[in-house]
Amino acid sequence: MSAKQAPNRTTAAAEGEVVVLLIGMRVNHFWAVHQWVPVGFAMLRMLAELKRDRSRGLLGHVLLTASPRTYYVVQYWESKEKLYAYAHSPQMFHHRAWAILNRKERQGKVRGHVGLWHETYVVPEGSYESIYADMPPFGLAAATGVLPLARRGRTAADRLAHRPA
Repeated sequence: MSAKQAPNRTTAAAEGEVVVLLIGMRVNHFWAVHQWVPVGFAMLRMLAELKRDRSRGLLGHVLLTASPRTYYVVQYWESKEKLYAYAHSPQMFHHRAWAILNRKERQGKVRGHVGLWHETYVVPEGSYESIYADMPPFGLAAATGVLPLARRGRTAADRLAHRPA
């Protein structure tokens, strides 16, 4: 980009409350491939299941790694109710995967080869903002769409203060 060319700056088009789920796994024992590979594939299967049925509420996701041991997904959901409904639906793969894990745990068959974790954040309107400079839609913007930055404000404080008309 030349010095005179202005960067293309956008912000996420999210409105109202934003629900963010961070969910992942940590490989505790690299040699236990037969234990951690199925966990990774299970997450991919759940994401594919959610992609096939957008009415379940997943707006978008980003696959990330924190280290050679830790892999996670940032997920953006329409609402916490839709997230809960997916997690508890007997028809969905997540429910079956947790039933298997819980059964193995009760039987003493969980050996600690893989760590699992998740964090859920329900972020009220006015408590999030975003900026993307010379970026394709990413993260929240990929999940909710993009707007020119000026529509929400040039500064983070302006964007945090934004309320829909």
